[in-house]
Amino acid sequence: MPAIRPSADLRNSYNEISEFCHRYTEPVFITKNGQGDLAVMSIETYELLVGKMELHKLLEEGLASEKSGKIRPMNEVFSRIKSKLSS
Repeated sequence: MPAIRPSADLRNSYNEISEFCHRYTEPVFITKNGQGDLAVMSIETYELLVGKMELHKLLEEGLASEKSGKIRPMNEVFSRIKSKLSS
């Protein structure tokens, strides 16, 4: 269950929110006037999340390149290199 805190807690309970964010790898949702406004997380959690998104993007690009024929299988490339080196 996500942690949900009012925006006043950013000022009044910053250390508590910071400790929570560093202890658990999940965001704290901050509300403003009863509505969702922000998601706060540690830098480590943010960097992990961004890294996963970048990895997924690269994997999608690789799969798209494979489907379009822009790349060749690794074993085919290595076989071709070996044959050129041995000739």
